[in-house]
Amino acid sequence: MNLVLMGLPGAGKGTQAEKVVEEYGIPHISTGDMFRAAMKEGTELGLKAKSFMDKGELVPDEVTIGIVRERLSKDDCKKGFLLDGFPRTVPQAEALENILADLERKIDYVINIDVDKNILMERLTGRRICKSCGATYHLIFNPPAQEGVCDRCGGDLYQRADDNAETVQNRLEVNIKQAQPLLDFYEEKGYLRTLDGQRDISVVFAEIKQLLRGLAE
Repeated sequence: MNLVLMGLPGAGKGTQAEKVVEEYGIPHISTGDMFRAAMKEGTELGLKAKSFMDKGELVPDEVTIGIVRERLSKDDCKKGFLLDGFPRTVPQAEALENILADLERKIDYVINIDVDKNILMERLTGRRICKSCGATYHLIFNPPAQEGVCDRCGGDLYQRADDNAETVQNRLEVNIKQAQPLLDFYEEKGYLRTLDGQRDISVVFAEIKQLLRGLAE
């Protein structure tokens, strides 16, 4: 099964990715992991990616696409893969189609986990982190026993700068704008399946399993 996972920050992609990988034994391939692995292995493309990242620049498409091609050609992807964070643009999606055609494969589904923007704001701005031990809390979903104090070590809890409301709103708006052309592209191809991510984690995963039932047999 060859899958692409989409969803805005806070939609629960990471949680569902873990469950899919555990259930079906396919690798979870994120852009960051691919870059880190290619740099660690010292591949030509990995070193190119590093040279851009070290300067704080975006890695060009041709390097990213080359690294994706190398990763999807590895033996552990023969049973399938779950791509997360790639593609981000329509040209990258077209490049992925070409890579898979060369490997005599195709995407089975693009799973989009959809959550209302206001709920994502609530999820993303509620995170608090302990200054001392790094434990993570959420004001609504996993609050500390005492406000502002870590249950584990008694340290002070703080909100990361990138979790404040203005930053989160900007990040969501950028992601929505970036994702829409890609969603339209995959809708036209017939790959897109959009799931309601506002339900319980187990309910969302049950729907993913239902979707993948034919592929897993």
